[in-house]
Amino acid sequence: MQSFATNPLVSILMPFRDTGRFLPECLHSILEQDLKDWELLAVDDHSTDTGREFMEKLAALDARVRVMDAEGRGIIPALRQAYRLSRGQLITRMDSDDLMAPHRLQLMAGQLTSHGPGHLALGRVRYFSHRGISNGYARYEAWINGLTARGENFSEIYKECVIPSPCWMAYRRDLDACGAFNPDRYPEDYDLCFRFYEGGLKCLPSEHLLHYWRDYDQRTSRTSPHYAQNYFLDLKLYHFLRLDRVPGRPLVVWGAGFKGKTIARKLKAARQPFHWLCDNPRKIGRKIYGVPLQHYTFLGQLENAQSIITVANEEAQEAIRNHLHALGQLSMRDFYFFC
Repeated sequence: MQSFATNPLVSILMPFRDTGRFLPECLHSILEQDLKDWELLAVDDHSTDTGREFMEKLAALDARVRVMDAEGRGIIPALRQAYRLSRGQLITRMDSDDLMAPHRLQLMAGQLTSHGPGHLALGRVRYFSHRGISNGYARYEAWINGLTARGENFSEIYKECVIPSPCWMAYRRDLDACGAFNPDRYPEDYDLCFRFYEGGLKCLPSEHLLHYWRDYDQRTSRTSPHYAQNYFLDLKLYHFLRLDRVPGRPLVVWGAGFKGKTIARKLKAARQPFHWLCDNPRKIGRKIYGVPLQHYTFLGQLENAQSIITVANEEAQEAIRNHLHALGQLSMRDFYFFC
């Protein structure tokens, strides 16, 4: 196996805004890293609390920490700014309200220097909150950690964001090749995930818990309109049509709930013809947006179809998967789960 630089500088990109009450604990987790050869580029995205003052005091004591005012507004411009000023060969992100496990940087950098460019280092994550974690977050945590343990994150990329935004590390050259933080598309972490997928990066399996994800009411993912459901659906469909849609193959949408109707409406707007399947006898035979809903067995009449599946129920998903496998179809080639 080819080896690369054994002690490359790691650049940590960290926009922050009004997270002053969490910064001491967050920064302590960075300062206590086993790996010491890092730099932290902290971009103040127009904070109104005491976070900036705290960051400047730390920067005065530790030359590895650089604090700057955001040139624009929002997390994407802040990430672009931090990345432009970074010097590391290896790049990672950090959220200013979260915590790193002490060995996170060491393990991730070690994986990358052992395998070289073309790889993406990941780690398991754990949600924490003063009020406990909801079942939805617990399920997402278990799902994404299962993918990370096998290094199979991209196998379910159309379901949800399969790479936790603050828990990845990549070579600068790979990040550049994937467009880094240039696109103004939200959710920015999910968009970058698709571009890692497009770039052919290989996810390195990890069983190590490396990041603690704080949940609270004011977290950006809960408050910003950029993380609303419609943004996720727009992003999924945008990348599917670019990366995995094969012109000439019949396109099929499964499910006529909210997501199914949203996808159908967007396909109509994009002038993408499609067939629409469901198993609800009250809907079969009806037209929605001018497209008739047909029983799912209609798929057998189509040659070499591609399917977008918007059915959320796990038992129904398993039944659909078994049905498609019986027809000789494969996931991420012939069918794609969008939820």
